[in-house]
This record gives sequence, structure tokens and C-alpha cells, in this order.
Amino acid sequence: MTSTIEPAALRDALGLLKDREQVAERLLESSAKHSFDPDTELDWDAPYEDGKWFWPPELVSLYDTPLWRRMPEEQRLDLARHEAAALASLGIWFEIILMQLLVRHIYDRPVTSAHVRYALTEIADECRHSKMFARLIQKGGTPTYPVSPLHHNLARVLKTVSTTPGSFAATLLGEEILDWMQRLTFPDERVQPLVRGVTRIHVVEEARHVRYAREELRRQMATCPRWEAELTRVSSGQAARVFAVAFVNPQVYENVGLDRREAVAQVRASGHRREVMQSGAKRLTDFLDDIGVLRGVGRRLWKRSGLLA
Repeated sequence: MTSTIEPAALRDALGLLKDREQVAERLLESSAKHSFDPDTELDWDAPYEDGKWFWPPELVSLYDTPLWRRMPEEQRLDLARHEAAALASLGIWFEIILMQLLVRHIYDRPVTSAHVRYALTEIADECRHSKMFARLIQKGGTPTYPVSPLHHNLARVLKTVSTTPGSFAATLLGEEILDWMQRLTFPDERVQPLVRGVTRIHVVEEARHVRYAREELRRQMATCPRWEAELTRVSSGQAARVFAVAFVNPQVYENVGLDRREAVAQVRASGHRREVMQSGAKRLTDFLDDIGVLRGVGRRLWKRSGLLA
């Protein structure tokens, strides 16, 4: 019988890599203890509370812009509600991509390994998250906010041709910025209780997903051929540019009665928004820099995305 345990000899700039099977076993144990069913865990029938936000105001795209200062409080609250729905829509789009990337990753791997069993566990988590986000959008009474046809089809290409390290780099890009925002959201008593509950569940379960992706990306970057590492650097930089643009759907501005062009221009010029996005990405970009992803053309693309200072 072929062992799935790997010798603990791989090392990168962060030190010795942990055994893949041991990491997966710990994540499986954590999943058994700290997994949630959003359908029963959250009170979906409770009415929303008047005057509470659907997203912390400091994380709303127009916060602290001239347009924001002219908006009445009711319109600000409404914009937060629509932006929360847009982020949930983005989350569903991203998680569907992630599930397909994970299935590709495990297709040729030993099906009884802990590494594969954890990947399947994560796919189940992402299914629940996508359903949870969809239910939150419906409960909020907003439309869904799909990404543009261009980004939708670029993602179709990504999930078809992505290298393994490229897949895990893209996974972390989608997970870590939203995770940073949600960690600010779920303890915030200004925010609607249902939104706080959704973000709490997502933060707890995504912590495992981030650990899995980080460990695997480190392993892949330490062992992949040079051409694959170079392709990963470029593809992750391009993914950062797409993600930064897709993060706010400009249709939200029209739907709350704002001029779309003016709003988009003010978001692009906003120092506060730039700081929010770079703060949300900093833990990730520091990690990617340490393991050799942010080099050459890839680094320049990350800078153009606005996510890297």
C-alpha cells in the first residue's frame, strides 16, 4: 500500500513545511468541532432592526467621500444594504469557482487521504456558505449583483487552465480580504444581527480554508517547476486586478439613486477606500511576498490592482 505521508523535508522562506496529512487531520478535527448549519443556526424569521447597518459604514465604498457627506443617513444605510448584497453575490461567484478548483486539485490524488477528505469537507462548507449568502440576499430585499460578463468568462478560463499553485493563490485572494472585513463586521453592534451571524459563521469556517490553502501554496511554490512559479506570479497579479474591480458592483449606486459615474470616480479617488483595500490585503500580500509570489511582472500587476502599496 502506498503511503500518503510525505517526508518533512521541504523548506521555504517561512521555515519547515508541515506534513500535508497531519495538517489535514487537524483541519478535519476542527471541522468536526466547529461547523455550522446556517439554516438552523441563524434566526432567518427575525425582522431587521431599524437604523442598523448591513455593513460597517467605514467599509462602504463611498465612506468619507464628498458624495457620502452629502447623502442623508437613510441613503447611506440603503447603500450599505445593497453593497452587502453585492459582496454576498461576489462571494457566491467566487466560491463556485473555488469548489471547481478544489475538485480539480484532488482528482488525481489518493481518495482515502486526509488531504482529499479535508478538501471534500471544505467543498461542503462552501456549498453551505453559498446557500447562506443567497438566503441573505433574498432576506435583504435587494437584487443579486452578478459580476460583469467579461469577469464571468475570465473566471471560466481561470478555472479551466489554472495551475495548482495559481489556484491556491487565487483562493487566498478571494478569501482573505473578505475575511478581514468580516472580522470587523461580526462583533460590530451597529450591524444587523443576521448579518453579524452570517459573517461569524463564515469567519470561523474560512479560517480552516485559509490554513489549507496557505500550506498547499507554500508546498506548491517550493516544488513546482520554474515556469509554473512564473505563471503563478503573473496569473495571481491579473486575478488581483480583476478582483479589485469586481469588489464593488457599480449598479449599487444607481439602485440607491446616485449618479453612477460620479460615485465610481469618487471611489477611485478615495484615499480611505484605498487604505481599506490595502489593509484588507496586507496579511495576504505579506505572505505571498515571503513565499516568492510577488515578484517581477506579478508584483507590478498587484500594484496596479491597488491592493499592494
